[in-house]
Order: sequence, then structure tokens, then C-alpha cells
Amino acid sequence: MIKIKKIENLCSGRFLSLKKVFFKYKNKDRFWEVCVGNNSVAILLYHKSFDSFLIVKQFRMPVFLKNGDGYTYELCAGLIDKEKSPVEIAKEEILEECGYDVDIKNIKKITEFYSSVGSSGSKQILYYAVIDENMKISEGGGIDDEDIEPVFIKVEDAEKIIFDDKFTTTPGLKFAFLWWLIKNEK
Repeated sequence: MIKIKKIENLCSGRFLSLKKVFFKYKNKDRFWEVCVGNNSVAILLYHKSFDSFLIVKQFRMPVFLKNGDGYTYELCAGLIDKEKSPVEIAKEEILEECGYDVDIKNIKKITEFYSSVGSSGSKQILYYAVIDENMKISEGGGIDDEDIEPVFIKVEDAEKIIFDDKFTTTPGLKFAFLWWLIKNEK
């Protein structure tokens, strides 16, 4: 049985806050630092005509601090931080980041999972959609000062990318590629 004794706010930012949680677990007093953030959506986009996945390349400061480069290859994604359903946010992110207007009924939920379980425990909902050039209405790239570059990855290169530790990517992208390779969702 876990009993929360106290939660102390350490600091807050625009997207995250840091808290110290004091609790009793297995008859022992403990504490845990928790980074509180929003849940998110991520979308694996498959371009039928190109037989490719459309992913995004973007700069991430935490990665820069670790590797000196900071650019990661990721699924199109976004925070659940609006009064919209997760699938509506997924549709919006596809348009903003990649420039494709996908009908909401064609965005299929794959699964959901927790990430950063030791620090934030944020949940991510993973979706899948098939796109084609008839849906393209802009170049994408994000909004405001987001630095997002849409990138096509051939399906035949997906397995190599999953196991290439020099290709800076996220677990969500690797999981989505594995899901697609197992399910072959063309």
C-alpha cells in the first residue's frame, strides 16, 4: 500500500513542473522527484504512393545536451493540451507538422503506453494513418517558431533504422515501425 504524505512544488515552467512526492511504501518513508507534463499523441504516417513513412526531424535541447547535435527523428506528435479529443489533436498535428489534411475517420488508434516512467509517466496515444498527395495542402513544418522538417523514410529502410543506434530517434518511432512491419498495415 502506498500512502502519499506530501507533494512539494519545486519549480514550474511553460510545459513542465517538477514536484517532490513524499510517500510511505512498504513501511518505509521515501520521496521521488516527478516531472509533471501533459499526455500526448503520435501518428505513424504511411504514404501509399511513395511506399514511405512520413516522420519529422526536429531540434530537442535535452538531446543536444547529451550528444551535441540535438536533432531527432520522430513521429508526428503533439501534446494533449487543448479541449479537443486526442484524435482531433492528432489530425491537427498532422496538418501543422507535415502539411496533410487527413479525415479524422481515417486516423486509426494503434495503442497507448507510458513513456519516461521513472520521471514523468506521461501517456502517449499512438495512431496510424495512410496519406497521399491529394491530402497535401502545405509544406508543414509546425507553427510559430517550431523547427520541424517533414522527412520521408522508405519502408525498406525502417528495420535498419530501428536497430541503428547512430540514427537519433525515439522509442515511439521504433515501436511504430515494428508494429507496421509485424502488421503490414498498407
